[in-house]
Amino acid sequence: MWIEHLARDIAALGQTENTTLERALDQMSRAAALGVPGCSAALVVVWREVVGADGAIRHVVTDYGASHADLSEALEHQYTTDEGPTVEAVREMRQVRVADVLREHRWPRYTSMAVQCGDRSSVTQPSKLAGDGDGDEDRILTFGVHSGRADAFDEVVVTQLTALLAEHAAMALHTAGRQADAARESAHMRRAMSARTVIDQAKGIIMHARGCDADTAFAALREVAQRNRKKVVDVARDLVEQNTGPQRSQRSQRPRGPRADGR
Repeated sequence: MWIEHLARDIAALGQTENTTLERALDQMSRAAALGVPGCSAALVVVWREVVGADGAIRHVVTDYGASHADLSEALEHQYTTDEGPTVEAVREMRQVRVADVLREHRWPRYTSMAVQCGDRSSVTQPSKLAGDGDGDEDRILTFGVHSGRADAFDEVVVTQLTALLAEHAAMALHTAGRQADAARESAHMRRAMSARTVIDQAKGIIMHARGCDADTAFAALREVAQRNRKKVVDVARDLVEQNTGPQRSQRSQRPRGPRADGR
């Protein structure tokens, strides 16, 4: 059935290698805009719960994907005024349906903006993002389908569909986030290994020049770094470049000048 097919497609977006959260959100919004009956645009937003100094909980946008630029403007207006279907969905943690924004009285400041953006009817579903116990439990996803026509969505089909898509999108984004974390950790490890290599090279140069051991050589690097307010790895990299780079090769090949005695 097309509903399950669309849900699987959205869930698979988070499985793609090198998929970032931003790319996954954009792809999800476009997939929903194309696949949901009556939908002409879609908006997927990731929120984080923040506790203020007064103890009140606020929801801040951490990322989002919109199939059309007009929905981005509508989201910004909702976020600024704290009025509209998307902010109400995340605040109340329940599905919010709009049959026709011109017949709505819940958000007076949003009506004119919605009409300008072509957002006449919508269904927005919130869903908790899965966490690993590392602070991700306070993230919420809202999945919204929108239309430029009033009463565009079948209440039974689209209401259930939106809930299903929100659940699959939340799982996909959790996977994409974990992949991004793994990529950052891998990059950090590569940088650490590179730094270790260049420090070892610099220590070898100092040990050869001074006839000292590795600990003494490292202490010399650290002393220079502290004196010049630089990182040890930067001092080590400068030393390696000075002794092995092209400038040293050019100096070693440069013809010597005449001796003082003219010979």
